[in-house]
Amino acid sequence: MDRFFVKKEWIDFENNSMTIIGEDVKHISKVLRYKVGDRLEVCDGADNEFICEILEINKDNISLDIVEKNELRRESDIEIRLYQGLPKNTKMEIILQKLTESGVSEIILVNTDRSVVNIDEKKSDKKLERWERIVYESAKQCKRGVIPKLKGVISFKDALEDMKNNDLNISPYEDENSSGIKEVLRSDNVLSVIESKLDPHVKPKIGIFIGPEGGFTEKENLLIRENGAKSVKMGPRIFRTETASIVATAIVQYEFGDLGRV
Repeated sequence: MDRFFVKKEWIDFENNSMTIIGEDVKHISKVLRYKVGDRLEVCDGADNEFICEILEINKDNISLDIVEKNELRRESDIEIRLYQGLPKNTKMEIILQKLTESGVSEIILVNTDRSVVNIDEKKSDKKLERWERIVYESAKQCKRGVIPKLKGVISFKDALEDMKNNDLNISPYEDENSSGIKEVLRSDNVLSVIESKLDPHVKPKIGIFIGPEGGFTEKENLLIRENGAKSVKMGPRIFRTETASIVATAIVQYEFGDLGRV
């Protein structure tokens, strides 16, 4: 069954109904060819799922009857905030898709010294709109309960300030020779930070810093560490930026999140 997201204000609990508005209307009616009486999955972006029956299809909206409501458990016990050094456009799409599937809560795009893409201010809104659409479609495909936030493009300086909002920050670094990521994540001080924050209503925030092609510069790596991030090595091989972000996220999800959970 296909999944779609709606805003909370589109749901009318009193009348047990909801409305889909926007680009999904055309996709549902023209591409997927849903008809009145067909059922689909709808999520409110807060980990609540509804099985709905189509009552009416109009040009600009689709009216639905709520048949069933389910509380999902498709979101992690932690919030992963991935700071991605701005890569080439083709790699960006892969990164956004796979990070959404991996369960990150937020993707922060960062302009770094080695970022090879310069986004024209006139085109930045269109770029961000396209990237947000990729995240949205990926969230639908993998049946997330929440659509990850997409932030940026921000400066490296702003990223250093933003990381202060996290409970833990790690920075994979290929030249790190003393601390492996598994060792760091399983250390007593990291475990105590995570365990102290585990709460049904407040999730631990873990920041992961990934550089663009060529990685962060020595100066950037130093500044990340000076601002409290733990430098870690992910293994004996060197990953491309699009691989590094996915691998790092998967490792953190396996240790503290929902990867491998039934």
